[in-house]
Amino acid sequence: MSEKPKEKNSLALEIQKTAAQGSCQSQAQDGKSQSRLNGCVPLSHQVAGHKYGIDKMGILQHPDGTVLKQLQPPPRGLRELQFYTQVFGEDCSDPQLLALRPHLPRFYGTWVSPDTPNDLYLKLEDITRRFSRPCIMDIKVGRRSYDPLASPSKREQQIRKYPLMEEIGFLLLGMRVYHPSRDCYICHDQFFGRSLVKDTLARGLARFFHDGEKLRKQTVCLCIRKVRNILQWFESQKQLHFYASSLLFVYDGASGVHMATEHNNNNNKHHQHQQPQDLSRTDSPAKSSCDEEGWAEGLPESLQNGVQTGSPLNLEQSNGNGETVMEEEGKERDLSECFVDEGDEGDMEVRMIDFAHIFPSQTPDEGYMHGLRNLLSVLEKILQD
Repeated sequence: MSEKPKEKNSLALEIQKTAAQGSCQSQAQDGKSQSRLNGCVPLSHQVAGHKYGIDKMGILQHPDGTVLKQLQPPPRGLRELQFYTQVFGEDCSDPQLLALRPHLPRFYGTWVSPDTPNDLYLKLEDITRRFSRPCIMDIKVGRRSYDPLASPSKREQQIRKYPLMEEIGFLLLGMRVYHPSRDCYICHDQFFGRSLVKDTLARGLARFFHDGEKLRKQTVCLCIRKVRNILQWFESQKQLHFYASSLLFVYDGASGVHMATEHNNNNNKHHQHQQPQDLSRTDSPAKSSCDEEGWAEGLPESLQNGVQTGSPLNLEQSNGNGETVMEEEGKERDLSECFVDEGDEGDMEVRMIDFAHIFPSQTPDEGYMHGLRNLLSVLEKILQD
């Protein structure tokens, strides 16, 4: 575990201090062979972000079942390390940070390989570990995917990647969905996400909840409840703004409810199972990897065709400040199909990840909340159609 600050400064002040530092305890991964990683292997279920073996830095899986995320160059890596250290510190007494813990992967300190002592890793909970066939979706949330310190060129680069980010407030970075009837995974990458516009968002996200034969409505309900809980946390705090942070969605794609709790007592046992076929492809706006025959069976006609009877987002209204906002009418909709018992909460996980761009603030994080509200609108659209 990293050393705790000697003084109990607020997280905002600590982040401000570490952001100003000019050195870091880590270096970029320089292509070391997997045999020198003390049994660690690339994370097999990653759907977005830096991937080990492709990028200089990536996510690894430790033999004990945790995941290892290498620190980014300063100040990003220090900022993320300080965030986790403060939130999960034994001396943390801030009620807002304590309330945030359930929405994050648990932090187990830092890890260094004896073979690469200059590479520092965050040791984190593997959210996918207890699921036998984890279906995973990564969504970047917020109206801006660049932080206040970004250079003009960086801002232009990020805006060019997805010009609708300002309006919609979120971007699909990737997904991996298990189809039991075919024993295969269907994958979509960031290019598919960037191809989605207001009229096709619901159709695109609905693919994550479709098992090749039917739409998993109960899973959508769980998703809505968990995202609402995260929104409630943001509505209650004013000390932090999150940029380029994501939500990670995970549920078990196996037939029935296969939580496989015995896997918790056997290191990485489910990764020893014979893995289903992975139908990953590089998506483009012109072609999607889910064009396989029958993938949309069970979806409402409006979602199958990609033409929706009323856009999930009404972005034509003004909030009086020259900005467009989603339609507030029906914000607390009566989702009559959405019955979720307390015992069902564990059937799905929604966690916040990626905290290299967190900044202190004295105002609500309107950009992140805008994205959460629009995401909820799309999820409700999927369920109601």
